[in-house]
Amino acid sequence: MLHSTLPKRLLSALGFIVAVAAIANHAASAQTLVVYNAQHESLTQAWADAFTRDTGIKVALRNGGDSELANQIVLEGAASPADVFLTENSPAMALVEGAGLFAPVAGATLAQVPPQLRPSSGKWVGIAARATVFVYRKGAFAADQLPLSLSDLAKAGWKGRWGASPAGADFQAIVSAYLLLNGEAATLDWLKAMKSNSVAFRGNGNVMRAVNSGQVDAGVIYHYYPFVDQAKTGDNSRNISLHYFKHRDAGAFVSISGGGVLASSKNAEAAQSFLRWITGKAGQEILRTGDSFEYAVGVGAASHPNLTPLSELEPPIVDPTRLNSRKVVELMTAAGLI
Repeated sequence: MLHSTLPKRLLSALGFIVAVAAIANHAASAQTLVVYNAQHESLTQAWADAFTRDTGIKVALRNGGDSELANQIVLEGAASPADVFLTENSPAMALVEGAGLFAPVAGATLAQVPPQLRPSSGKWVGIAARATVFVYRKGAFAADQLPLSLSDLAKAGWKGRWGASPAGADFQAIVSAYLLLNGEAATLDWLKAMKSNSVAFRGNGNVMRAVNSGQVDAGVIYHYYPFVDQAKTGDNSRNISLHYFKHRDAGAFVSISGGGVLASSKNAEAAQSFLRWITGKAGQEILRTGDSFEYAVGVGAASHPNLTPLSELEPPIVDPTRLNSRKVVELMTAAGLI
């Protein structure tokens, strides 16, 4: 037998190595990350399942909305059971960062995402992105009648012609970018005009459906809603077209979905590994091939081929750490929108 020809010391060393590997594998399989997830459940579940398959580390998702979970983390403070926080929009990340509750993201993870798609603070990182888009009913406008700027929708000629979901975190993120780019007074004026001109719906999907059915001529939503619908039946988007504002306008805002590790995490190493995996090749490939139709943000990562390339959207330069959700809620309340 082979064992009889090996020195006892070598057999002992091999046995030790096997034992250590077994312990490490058991520790990984026994470890469970708690992720407070405000991203789309199906996307994050796909990430979690593949991460567990690759690493043996289990992931428990606690799903909720951006503002809901951000405020919960702030309330829980250092006692939060969360290891990782994922969002759809960056104002929720800025809220938690402002409370001093994030640990710095590992440098290797930050290096996987371009600087414009993550905050300069390094306290969290971009994991995906969504672009603001003006959706309109086919035939409702000639090309030269489309708005050049989000600000144009405050003009009297747009009264009753466009819709939005003012109570949603998505639209409030867009308003947060408008505030950062244009200032408080101009934003309040725009919101008051929006109150007069727009039709309010609950959710971006309902805005899209209203445009598709002719209830309103146009709407302001995120880009992926029509693509998700067209990947199914297309019944709610077959009559609409997409217009991108570009030109660094607030209406060209690209919202960064964020991921951060809580400073209070008891599984910090595994939590950092999860962020590194999501922003790496395997995690970003799920965005390219999956059905979320959100933009990939990794360096060199390709987004779904149906999407207008992120490099062509000409978004405004926005520091995501300065997006102020609380001030937006205050201004939207003053304007009577929420």
